[in-house]
Amino acid sequence: RGHLCSLPVRGSEGLYMVNGPPSFTESTAFQRDSGKNCKAVAFSKDGSLFAWCNGEKVNVVNVTSAELLRSFDLPKAVCLQFSPKNNVLATWQAYTTAKDGSAGVPNLQLHDVKTGKCLKSFIQKKMQNWCPCWTDDESLCARNVNNEVHFFENNDFGTIANKLHLQKVNDFVLSPGAQPTKVAVYVPGSKGAPSFVRLYQYPNFSGPQSALANKSFFKADKVTMLWNKKATAVLVIASTEVDKTGASYYGEQTLHYIATNGESAVVQLPKGGPIYDVVWSPNSVEFCAVYGFMPAKATVFNLKCDPVFDFGTGPRNAAYYSPHGHILVLAGFGNLRGQMEVWDVKNYKLISKPVASDSTYFAWCPDGEHIVTATCAPRLRVSNGYKIWHYTGSLLHSYEVASNEEMWQVSWQPFLDGVFPAKAVKYQAVPSELPRAEPKPAQAYRPPALRNKPVTASKLHEDEPPQNMKPPVGGSDKPLSKTALKNQRKHEAKKAAKQEAKADANQEPAQPPAPQSAPRSAAPAPTSGDPELDKKIKNLRKKLKAIEQLKEQAAAGKQLEKNQLEKIQKEAALLQELENLELGL
Repeated sequence: RGHLCSLPVRGSEGLYMVNGPPSFTESTAFQRDSGKNCKAVAFSKDGSLFAWCNGEKVNVVNVTSAELLRSFDLPKAVCLQFSPKNNVLATWQAYTTAKDGSAGVPNLQLHDVKTGKCLKSFIQKKMQNWCPCWTDDESLCARNVNNEVHFFENNDFGTIANKLHLQKVNDFVLSPGAQPTKVAVYVPGSKGAPSFVRLYQYPNFSGPQSALANKSFFKADKVTMLWNKKATAVLVIASTEVDKTGASYYGEQTLHYIATNGESAVVQLPKGGPIYDVVWSPNSVEFCAVYGFMPAKATVFNLKCDPVFDFGTGPRNAAYYSPHGHILVLAGFGNLRGQMEVWDVKNYKLISKPVASDSTYFAWCPDGEHIVTATCAPRLRVSNGYKIWHYTGSLLHSYEVASNEEMWQVSWQPFLDGVFPAKAVKYQAVPSELPRAEPKPAQAYRPPALRNKPVTASKLHEDEPPQNMKPPVGGSDKPLSKTALKNQRKHEAKKAAKQEAKADANQEPAQPPAPQSAPRSAAPAPTSGDPELDKKIKNLRKKLKAIEQLKEQAAAGKQLEKNQLEKIQKEAALLQELENLELGL
């Protein structure tokens, strides 16, 4: 019998366990906890243990037998987490000071799962990053204390084995996988100094030469650091709270790549706007970014930060690789309508396009075949429930709570890598008892004056189609040099322009021709008759030409200075400005 992935469901109807595919029935082994006060649940990393707190106790059960292993008297616990090898259960409750203002009692506790005794308790005021971080083998445990990282070895919490202290460590992430352990640390910039992320190998923290890699950047109020599975590189999403240009209320984001061999780069994203999501492929040699003003672009990059495949544009703000890395789902949740695109990433072919409207949650099942989407409170208070899909687009199971009830959380039981073998990708939708989920087509708003007139299709933007960015195999043995590519593009642009001129000659000019993406500097400068305006246009063209030259130098392998890189980043804004001036806006 194969492994069954179960799903705990937590909400106003209490906590219960659902058997995953193929049965979708409530587990009879796990006794439903009907209290309305279940604050948190946690599985161990291998999925063998399950813990929850119900406002009275924190209980730990063996998932297979449902036998109660431990019960801790912690009525106020709101956060739980197991260490990776199930030796420790960490619990957290809100920190409170005594009435007389003296320090409160320690509110973060580490319990020995086997004996039930408390190994150590700490004062941990903030809920954010409350839990200490362990390496996968539990040889190290680390926590951030007053801007320095404290390390404990082999779960001995009596002694701090090591400290990493830079001016102010705001955040850190330990590398996954086997030893040696690496640590990525983020130090925010202060008083005009840049922020930086540094990679270290434990325990070599002393001296300026000890870091494996270092990347500094000015635009960062907060960062997200993502290790790949093989622990060879970190992606850093750096964001500012506000966008100084006023272009976006998301603030500004930049994406940086830092490798443990010391290499680093800024990932060049070809469309301006927010970075919604960045995810590593489980293969550790590619990552996908979803970015740009809506409709957003999604692109897969390799370790050289070169684009490998571009998914074009669409209504999406999230990306999820399947556990084996064969499949990538691009989705638009939150303020988008829940459209999903399921891609086979070996062949870059679209498998299915299911729609899970109003979803607040998405997760792959460890089996690499099934997906859960859910609508949970408090994000959405109406029509709470969950759906289970097969990646080929079939909806296999759907559950909605009664209208007066809420669902707060659903998740899959985890399994260790390798428990579920990878299977070949299918394209044919798997059979399902449920009808295909067809969303109601949303009618566009039409002002009263147009309501009885025929609908004319008007698009605010043209969607870009997906395209493979890998150089074609065959043809020539070696990939085209950047100059050759450029000439090829110029040639194509000229050809297109010729054809367009031909087409224009045969056609009444109904609308102005679309602005060409061919290099603007090629055309003779039209004069507007306004010398001030002409001067502005001339200046912009000069700047754009300079950027072109810088890009060519970078392509030829020249290390550019920081200010030169910043110039290149302004290209899109300058092009826009030029277009506006030329259109007389």
